[in-house]
Amino acid sequence: MIKILFICLGNICRSPMSEAYMRHIVKERNLEDKIQIFSKATSNYNIGNPPHSGTQKILTKYKIDFSNIYSEQLTKQNLIDCDYIIVMDDSNMNDVLKMNPSKKIYKLTDFIENCEHTYIPDPYYTRNFDLTYELVSNGCNSLLEHIIKEHNL
Repeated sequence: MIKILFICLGNICRSPMSEAYMRHIVKERNLEDKIQIFSKATSNYNIGNPPHSGTQKILTKYKIDFSNIYSEQLTKQNLIDCDYIIVMDDSNMNDVLKMNPSKKIYKLTDFIENCEHTYIPDPYYTRNFDLTYELVSNGCNSLLEHIIKEHNL
């Protein structure tokens, strides 16, 4: 089983959006028995909370299921257990590296060809959930293609 972990600050905007979108496209490809997707927070501000209302609104707009996604705190064991650790920005990267510097960690934008953004902007602050969704969907689509090729799925 291939395990993908998406990480952001609060686990209420970017990482749960990524988790929900990736689950959606994995299901479309009938790869649910081969790929598991999770999301976690580097902070403890929102533990137990559902995705932000803006995240819920954009996911609902595109008919992406986000049920059973609640903010959870990142642990070192999560980093050990997962094959792909995907962060949203440099701050997330630094927080994760402090916990487990031996793992290969990617920014989601690393998978977007010719991306003008070096990170996924946090819509909690920007309020631009459309841009975040566009980047997340592009990044997840490319990441899934990468995984399919790398693992001959």
